[in-house]
Amino acid sequence: MPSLSPTEWTAVWLSMKVALGVALVTTIPAVLIGWLLARREFRGKILLESLVHAPLVVPPVVIGYLLLMAFGANGWIGKHLGLQLAFTWQGAVLASAIVALPLAVRSVRLAISLVDRKLEETALTLGRSPVWTFFRVTLPLAWPGILGGILLAFSRSLGEFGATITFAGNIEGATQTLPLAIYSALQVPGGEQVAMRFTLFSLALCMASLLISEMLTRKAAMKHAA
Repeated sequence: MPSLSPTEWTAVWLSMKVALGVALVTTIPAVLIGWLLARREFRGKILLESLVHAPLVVPPVVIGYLLLMAFGANGWIGKHLGLQLAFTWQGAVLASAIVALPLAVRSVRLAISLVDRKLEETALTLGRSPVWTFFRVTLPLAWPGILGGILLAFSRSLGEFGATITFAGNIEGATQTLPLAIYSALQVPGGEQVAMRFTLFSLALCMASLLISEMLTRKAAMKHAA
């Protein structure tokens, strides 16, 4: 793989930092929402599913614009709470997390739905609390699939462009992730080689993450089939 310059490495490390932030930010919401959709029937479930999956069909630029309206300097939330997330790497994490959350939720939901309900019911029958049952029965059995979903969110965030550039901007060394660096390189005459280096590195990172995610998902399926 072609070597990267120090400036180019900055974009790589920033992408990794944002992707790791996305993995952390999406874990708890994905587990809670995935469990809720897999194990509970309630009014408004279809609405919740639609809201969770909306980022899959809504243009990323629209998501970025809505975040800018909400968390910008004069936004609904940013103005009143003093939050300055727009045009920061934390803003890139938020934008990417919203886009990646549906993928994590779907993986978590599938992993939890594969857990045998009889095991959970047995624990409850023996006097264990629902919280104990979740953490000691459901979560350990579903963990490979959950981790696969988190890695899927990590991978998706590495390729996020529209929401990130709209909300966090394309600031070199601050918010310029790999996709934005590729875009910027292509705007400069003779920047094709830089863009190619970024592209190869992005492909390597994404394919490695997807491969691990797929292996964990298969492991979870085989574990429940055994």
